[in-house]
Amino acid sequence: MTMENIPLIPLEVLFGNPEYASVRIAPDGRRIAYLRPWEGVLNLWVQDLTTGETRRVTSDRGRGILAYRWAYNGDLLYIQDKDGDENWRIYAVGPEGGEPRLLTPGEGVQARFVRVHPDFPDDILIALNDRNPALHDVYRVNLRTGERTLVVQNDIAAVSFLADDRLQVQVAERMTDDGGGELLRRTEDGWEGFYRWGLEDVFVEPAELRGNTLYLFSSVGRDTSALRAYDLGTDEERILAEDPVYDMGVGDWTLGPAFLFHPRAKRPEAVAVYRDKQEWVVLDPALEPHFDRLAQVEPGRQFGVTSRDLANRRWVVAYDGDRQSVHYYLYDRETGEARMLFVSRPEVEKYPLAERKPVRIRARDGLILHGYLTLPPGVEPRNLPAVIYPHGGPWARDFWGWEPIAQWLANRGYAVLQVNFRGSVGYGKAFLNAGNKQWGRKMQDDLTDAARWLIAQGIADPRRIGIMGGSYGGYATLAGLTFTPELYACGVDIVGPSNLFTLLESIPPYWKPMVAVFHTRMGHPEKDADLLRAVSPLFHAENIRAPLLIGQGANDPRVKRQESLQIVEALRQLGREVEYVEYPDEGHGFYRPENRLDFFRRAERFLARHLGGRAEATEG
Repeated sequence: MTMENIPLIPLEVLFGNPEYASVRIAPDGRRIAYLRPWEGVLNLWVQDLTTGETRRVTSDRGRGILAYRWAYNGDLLYIQDKDGDENWRIYAVGPEGGEPRLLTPGEGVQARFVRVHPDFPDDILIALNDRNPALHDVYRVNLRTGERTLVVQNDIAAVSFLADDRLQVQVAERMTDDGGGELLRRTEDGWEGFYRWGLEDVFVEPAELRGNTLYLFSSVGRDTSALRAYDLGTDEERILAEDPVYDMGVGDWTLGPAFLFHPRAKRPEAVAVYRDKQEWVVLDPALEPHFDRLAQVEPGRQFGVTSRDLANRRWVVAYDGDRQSVHYYLYDRETGEARMLFVSRPEVEKYPLAERKPVRIRARDGLILHGYLTLPPGVEPRNLPAVIYPHGGPWARDFWGWEPIAQWLANRGYAVLQVNFRGSVGYGKAFLNAGNKQWGRKMQDDLTDAARWLIAQGIADPRRIGIMGGSYGGYATLAGLTFTPELYACGVDIVGPSNLFTLLESIPPYWKPMVAVFHTRMGHPEKDADLLRAVSPLFHAENIRAPLLIGQGANDPRVKRQESLQIVEALRQLGREVEYVEYPDEGHGFYRPENRLDFFRRAERFLARHLGGRAEATEG
C-alpha cells in the first residue's frame, strides 16, 4: 500500500475543537457537565442523567473555557484568562445557566484553586497574587455573596498551600536557595519546617491532607518518587506505593487525576504509575474488582477516573488509545455497568490512524531512553521522511495514547519519533538530574541519537529529517538546527526560547520563588554565563542553514515574543530562510482553533516543501 491509498485527515478534524471534552459528574450524581463547542467556541454544557435533557450554561464567544470543576453547592466553577496571558480569573455559574459571576475581579491577577469540601458547599479556598505579583495569598470566597476573606498572607514565599477537611490551611511548600525545598506546617506561632529535600530530589509534591495525615510523592532517600503518608503529629512516614523504575503519581492529565482520594474517604484509593502506558495501583481492596472491570471495558486502552459523585457510586471514566480519541463512560459501581457517554472526536475515528509504539533507544553514553514511534499506516517503514518531535517542559514527558500532532504527521507520510530525553520526569531522579545544565548538550544529544537511530533502523531518509516542538521543544528545534546543522533539513519552532539569558530575566513574577530551581536545572546567568551563552541558539545563529518556521503567541507570559523576534531578526540579517507568524490573541501555545488551524496549515505546507510529505490542496 502507498500513501496515495490513505485518505488525508482534514486539519479541522485533527485540530478543531473536540465534540466533547472534560466530562465530569456533579457531586449529587444527577448531572454531568462537559465542554462542547457553541458557535465555534468551547462552552459549558450540563446534561440531566435521568431525563437526558441537555442545557448550555455559558455563552462565551471569545477564547472559550479551558478548565472547570463542580462546586459542592451545585455551581460550576471555571477559569479563563485574557488572550493567553495566564492571569486566570474564576467564574461561577449555576447548572441552569444564567449570567456567570466573576469571583476574582482585578486586572493582572492570577487565581488558583486551593480546596473545596462537601462540608462547606458555599465556600471555596483560592489563591491570588493581587497583593504581590510574585506571591499568592489564600482567600476564602463565599459562592453566594462573593465575599472574600483573607485566610493566609503569604509572607513565607510559599509556592503552594494545602488545606484540611475544615478548609484550614495547614501546610505550605516553598523552595530553598540551594534549589531544594521544604514543607512547613502551621503552628500557633506561625510556620515551622518539617520536611526538607535537596536539589537532587526535585519530585516532591504534597498531594492531599486528611486529618493529621499528609499524603505526598517524594524521592527523598530513593531514586523513584513513592507515595508516602506522613503523620504531622508524630513525624512518622510510611510508603504506600512505589516502583523501582518509574515515579508514582505521574499520569496523563486528560484521564483525570493520577491520585484518587474520595472527598469522604479515610484513606487513598488508587494511584497511577506511568510506564509505557498509564497503569493503576489500587490501594483500597474494595475497589479492586471495579478497576478489574474497568480494564475490560476497552481492553488495551489506558483509563482514568475523571470524577465521582459524593456517594462514590457513579464514576465518569475516560479511555484513551493511540488510534482513538478519548471515550467517556458512566460507570455504576452497584450494577457494574459501564455506559458510553461520548466520543471526544468521533470524526477522526473514521480514518485509518497510526499505531504509536513504545521504543527503547540507547544514547551514546549508554543511558536508555524511552519514547514513542509513530509510522504512517499501511506503508513500508523504509527511507521515509521523518520528524523528531520533542516535548515541552522540559521537566515533563511524552505519553502514549491520542496524540493529534503525531497522527497528523504520520497521515502526511512522516515517521514521527518522540523521545523522553534525560531531564524528563517519570523515570526517577537520577534520570531527571542527568539533564541538569544540559540544555543544548546531553539533552540535545539524546534527540540527535534518536534521529540517528531512525536512520540506522532504515526507517528515515537521512536527507529528509525535520525537528519540531513547542516551548522547550521549540528550543530543542532551534538547538538542533544550530548545533547539528547537518542532521536536519528544516525545523518548526512553536513558542521556543532562543536566548537563555533573556528567558531567565523575563519569567513570570509568580515563578520567582522557584528561580533557584531554574538556576539548578538550566544554569545561573552569572555563575554559568559561558554555559548559557554556549547553548543559546541566538548567539550561534550563523550555524543555522536549514529553513525555519516559527509560531508565537503575542501574550505569552512564559516565553516572551522577544525570544522569537530576536532569532528571526538575526536569521534575516544573515539571509537565512525563516518564516514567522504571530497571533495577537494567544499566549504559550495556540488555544483558539482558528489559530491552530492556521499554524498547522502553514506547517504542513512548510514540511511538504522541505521534507516531501503530503499536504492538503491549497485554494487558488
